[in-house]
Amino acid sequence: MVRNQDETDEGVVVQESRHKATDPPRYAVILHNDDYTSMEFVVEVLKRYFHKKEEEAVQIMLQVHQQGKGVAGVYHHEIAETKVVQVHEYARSKGFPLRCSIEPAT
Repeated sequence: MVRNQDETDEGVVVQESRHKATDPPRYAVILHNDDYTSMEFVVEVLKRYFHKKEEEAVQIMLQVHQQGKGVAGVYHHEIAETKVVQVHEYARSKGFPLRCSIEPAT
């Protein structure tokens, strides 16, 4: 755009971009119930890897126990995958078959 020397920016309409940056999709990390992993261990995992306070960890553990699964946290895909690997490795090292998975967050 060519401007005369006496023109100013006042009154000029600037068209904003119609493309907004969207956040990448997020994924829920799900803990699954089993007949062998102790409730105490699930609470420990929630505190250690998902930074839950005791009360929230107990509530999630009870949901896992009563409903078969519970959301430990919601993260970007790469972080969610890393959490799953960390939980599986830690659980196996302690002799527990705790299963963890990811699914798109709703």
